[in-house]
Amino acid sequence: MLKSKRRISFQENLEQWRRVQLEQGMVEIPVDGKTGLRAAGLTDFHPDPADRLIVATALEGHRLVTADKHILDWSGELDRLTALE
Repeated sequence: MLKSKRRISFQENLEQWRRVQLEQGMVEIPVDGKTGLRAAGLTDFHPDPADRLIVATALEGHRLVTADKHILDWSGELDRLTALE
């Protein structure tokens, strides 16, 4: 969606990119009801549901690499790494 809105530049075919990432060891993490409840319960976090799900998933013990200013500025406990550099 960000690519179609021209908010990110991405030259590759997304399905091909995903396949390559999986072949290189990326692990997809499913979103379940527990993650959804955690997303709904985030305090002092902006209302975007996708960002809430992303953060709630990362809170399961994963490091989140992001350039999203809302996520980077959030005061909650989150293992995050900026992708702005």
